[in-house]
Amino acid sequence: MIYALIGEDKADSLESRMAVRGEHLARLNALKDQGRLLMAGPFPAIDSNDPGPAGFTGSLVVAEFASQAEAEAWLADDPYTRTGVFVRTSVRPYKKVLP
Repeated sequence: MIYALIGEDKADSLESRMAVRGEHLARLNALKDQGRLLMAGPFPAIDSNDPGPAGFTGSLVVAEFASQAEAEAWLADDPYTRTGVFVRTSVRPYKKVLP
């Protein structure tokens, strides 16, 4: 099943986020290589593709997992979660309709 994984950043987390971004992207690329990643990306803190020092307010990952428990475990082990960039996370089943 497909799940939407959402992480909300703590305030002023840009430096912490950037410190573990490479590890975070490696995990996303592993999902992509397995054909399980539908999309992923951050929420800019301002209305800009490059928010600069304003940073980000969180991230969204939409991917296939065998179960909600597996999706929750994946998110719990993400570097953004483990290092405290994310202050809150949620995982929700997702039904793709379009395109």
